[in-house]
Amino acid sequence: MAAAKPRVLYVTDLAYQARGRRYCDEDIQLSSRLREDFDVALCHPLDAAALMDGFDAVLVRNSGPVLNYHAEYEAFRTRALLHGTRVYNQLSGRADMAGKQYLLDLSAAGYPVIPTVDRAQDLARLPVVPEYVVKPKLGADSIGLEIVPRERLGAVTYGDVLVQPLIRFAYEVSFYFVDRTFQYALHAPHPDERWRLERYEPTAADLDFATRFVDWNTVEHGIQRVDACRTSEGELLLVELEDLNPYLSLDLLDATTRDSFVAALTASLRTLLATKPAT
Repeated sequence: MAAAKPRVLYVTDLAYQARGRRYCDEDIQLSSRLREDFDVALCHPLDAAALMDGFDAVLVRNSGPVLNYHAEYEAFRTRALLHGTRVYNQLSGRADMAGKQYLLDLSAAGYPVIPTVDRAQDLARLPVVPEYVVKPKLGADSIGLEIVPRERLGAVTYGDVLVQPLIRFAYEVSFYFVDRTFQYALHAPHPDERWRLERYEPTAADLDFATRFVDWNTVEHGIQRVDACRTSEGELLLVELEDLNPYLSLDLLDATTRDSFVAALTASLRTLLATKPAT
């Protein structure tokens, strides 16, 4: 009799309507590939806390912005940490998984990040530009994001929002990692079409940039996407470090790269499953 496969609860919101992306297609395809090595069951994020005790690991994928179910997500985190549940990505992340505070921390520490403040008295730290981006600290998927002219910054209600200069960049580029190993990169050559992505061949300097943020984060087992913009001066600046449920755009990859990613994810999950559960 064949040995039982590890049981993985795959968390996804197949019905979520993401702008420029089809969550359902990516998760149907990826979960089908993972069934070669694991017994996989798909569930909605609102059902994860009730179901996860029956599985060896919980894989959080395209579950949608947790802002839409924040109380339920916190209950899931609390239960998983209390019971030592193996969650992938690990719940130790300190980037988007924990809100946008990391942008303030990294900006203050001198990392190559879009300058970011959250207090009116700190606005002088930002470059003088005609417009600024104001977004919620707990935002996602551009929910609640506003473009505010400089003369209206005084009317912003501070406390739960971040303020950044609106940078006119050449393009956005994303670097995808499994654990701390680079997998592939994609870029949006047209600034006004964020999800019209093409393959990107990073330079050594590009990879040094992206790896610096992955190394800063506290996720040993998980998928991370480093989103950056290329300024008109040629500099890369961090836009977002996605360590909760990054969309992967697997449909844009060639078969060899996609197979390599699935193999890396499978190996990472097996390593996580081999670790002793936290107690």
